[in-house]
Amino acid sequence: MQPNLVLLFLMIFGLWSCQSDERAGLPDVSNIVVEVDIRRFDTDLSGLDTTRIETQLAELEKQYPYFSDIYFNRILGSRDTSIAPQGHTDYVKGFIQFPPVKKLADTIQMLYPSMTPYEEDFRKAFQYLKHYFPEQPTPNVTTFFSEYSIGSFIYGENQLAVGLDFFLGSDYPYATFNPNNPNFSGYLTRSFTSAHLVSKTLKPLVEDLTGYPEGQTLLDMMVHNGKKLYLLDHILPHVPDSIKLEMTGLQVNWLADNEREMWAYFLDENLLYSTEWQKVRKYVDYSPSSPGMPPEAPGRTANWIGWKIIESFMKRNPEVSMQELVGMMDAQELLDRSKYKPAL
Repeated sequence: MQPNLVLLFLMIFGLWSCQSDERAGLPDVSNIVVEVDIRRFDTDLSGLDTTRIETQLAELEKQYPYFSDIYFNRILGSRDTSIAPQGHTDYVKGFIQFPPVKKLADTIQMLYPSMTPYEEDFRKAFQYLKHYFPEQPTPNVTTFFSEYSIGSFIYGENQLAVGLDFFLGSDYPYATFNPNNPNFSGYLTRSFTSAHLVSKTLKPLVEDLTGYPEGQTLLDMMVHNGKKLYLLDHILPHVPDSIKLEMTGLQVNWLADNEREMWAYFLDENLLYSTEWQKVRKYVDYSPSSPGMPPEAPGRTANWIGWKIIESFMKRNPEVSMQELVGMMDAQELLDRSKYKPAL
């Protein structure tokens, strides 16, 4: 291809991309200034000089005052004498010298030598966050490892923490560490990849913004979870639905193709107002399947319907801001005002 044709192609592609974003109704956030601060607690912890552990550990705790308190008290338990009778310092020393922990830290360092590749994705997400929630402080991100005990959480003033040991790849032998742990089931570890890192890091923030559902019916939970997906979709508009939903592309396609049938099933089975958790759990919580639906149906099908209800509500009520939406807790009102009706 000649240079001038390459330039013409790039110009056309650029115009098409802009128009595509405009048609999608994405706001222009390019002028919103945010700072991306990703701190590597994991490498700082594993890199401590154990010959000077007391001094080094004190410096680490000074560098990460709030996070260190959470990590050592609540995650590692090194300040709990029933867990660490030898004392905090010696316990931490033993932890980072323990061969499986050293191997884990080395694996993380090999896969994530730098967080620079993720900075732009976080930057864009924080710009959208600031657009929809201008009063929210921009989060910083702290990476850590916990030997597979906790994935991500929010703490302090919008600070985010993400356990990189939950992003070592779908082929990583998670199940060998605890074969009976349902968190290491294949349908879950399939999403333990770097492609899911930014989305999963932001989910605790979304959960913090939306709070808890007001009621305990399936409708309450599905609309609430739909609200979370709607918010995540607007913070990460360029991320595929399969990442946000933590499903395969085929499963997402199945949901889109069977929206009407799923809604009819929930109505026909009188599930919308059911408060029997064991009866409705797999429709809103992590599960490999949805009871009563074809084998192709993933778990959490009700969350997809909830997302569509919120989309319909926002289209019919464009005056409602994102901040107002997260404050609306009446699922029945949201359903009624959405006039939700799946397409034929």
